[in-house]
Amino acid sequence: MDYKDYYKILGVERKASQDEIKKAYRKLAMKYHPDRNPDDKVAEEKFKEVNEAYQVLNDPEKRAHYDRFGASYSQWQQRGAPGNFNWGDWGGGTRVNMDDLGNMFGGAGGSGFSSFFEALFGGMGAAGMGGTRTGPSPRSRARAPQRYEQPVQISLSEAYLGTTRTFDSNGRRLQVKIPAGAKTGTKVRVSGGAPDGSDLYLKVTVAKDPRFKREGDNLRTEARVDVFTALLGGEASVQTMKGNVTLTIPAGTQPDQVFRLSGRGMPKLKSPQSFGDLYVRVKVDIPKKLSEKQKKLLAEAAQEK
Repeated sequence: MDYKDYYKILGVERKASQDEIKKAYRKLAMKYHPDRNPDDKVAEEKFKEVNEAYQVLNDPEKRAHYDRFGASYSQWQQRGAPGNFNWGDWGGGTRVNMDDLGNMFGGAGGSGFSSFFEALFGGMGAAGMGGTRTGPSPRSRARAPQRYEQPVQISLSEAYLGTTRTFDSNGRRLQVKIPAGAKTGTKVRVSGGAPDGSDLYLKVTVAKDPRFKREGDNLRTEARVDVFTALLGGEASVQTMKGNVTLTIPAGTQPDQVFRLSGRGMPKLKSPQSFGDLYVRVKVDIPKKLSEKQKKLLAEAAQEK
């Protein structure tokens, strides 16, 4: 099981800023996106690696944990089992809450994650997935069945297409489908997946995406045009979840004007053949330098207003 160097995967230095990490992710995500590389298994694996690296390095807390883990990796590898890892190096005592671990790296392993994560989280099974239990007395808890939940993080691209997660429970290898349109807070029931044979619920968190802001089933993004396109009309390239499309810019478009692209948003969870909308805010770039001819034409236009 090889150590995953997320900095190397994104092609950035270990001291890279969040902006540098985001810029590197955008470039690689576009390069290896499944829509640009249909039926290309190598590109698909690269895309998963890039998403996995970004989900960790883009989050300051996860990045700090990952950096600290690197220093203890050799010791962990020699011991050869997640249960023998020096958890004290992660900042604290020896008691480990699976809820915290799931939040730390987005859930227990799976097809969307590398064997690096599988070794850390997949082999631990579902024990303790509900976290620390508080509330009613032991007698009342005995009457009420325990509800087991396991946090799992997916990318926005995975939420758009649907994805799977794989984990171990009671000596069984379970592969769970997370449906297209899943949102943060969506719960996926795994029948008999808990340690006691009861149902396990995967609680989904959708990671932030640098390209889009999600609002329910709708998405928001931006497109940049120069001032002449805004004044005279033209076209702008707009990124969507299925690749770029061309947006017609009418003459006289105002800065921050919003256009709606129907059906270009997220699939609806209970009706995956239906989609929300994509709202595009137009950003107008004002040139800092103009040619003499441009200045003359603008001066003439100003006199005619």
